[in-house]
Amino acid sequence: MTFPENLKYTKDHEWIRTEGSNAYVGITEFAQSELGDIVYVDINTVGETVEAGAVFGSVEAVKTVSDLFMPVDGEVLEVNPLLDAKPELVNSDPYGDGWMIKIAVKGSLDSSDILSAAQYRELIGH
Repeated sequence: MTFPENLKYTKDHEWIRTEGSNAYVGITEFAQSELGDIVYVDINTVGETVEAGAVFGSVEAVKTVSDLFMPVDGEVLEVNPLLDAKPELVNSDPYGDGWMIKIAVKGSLDSSDILSAAQYRELIGH
């Protein structure tokens, strides 16, 4: 399993990659492997400001539905348009084409809830 060093992680198994004042958010390789085959991504928070730790959407796998939690305060700017037709990208490319939302970051990423790759690996026992 890979956990890119250029990303930050949460205890809820989301990742965040910053690009200037914006960021991309998705779920980790570990999370998608635990969920199994993803069949639908439901995110209807575009244009909304969502607080860190709040639900910004959900992901549906064959056997379960799981909430998606915002890693930092931010305004949801965009949902990955590829996921409508190909939700399985979350399984095959969780850190690339399987990203879920683009946000405008409000505030700081310097929170005790944001983990480095090493801290995340330790959290999940890898």
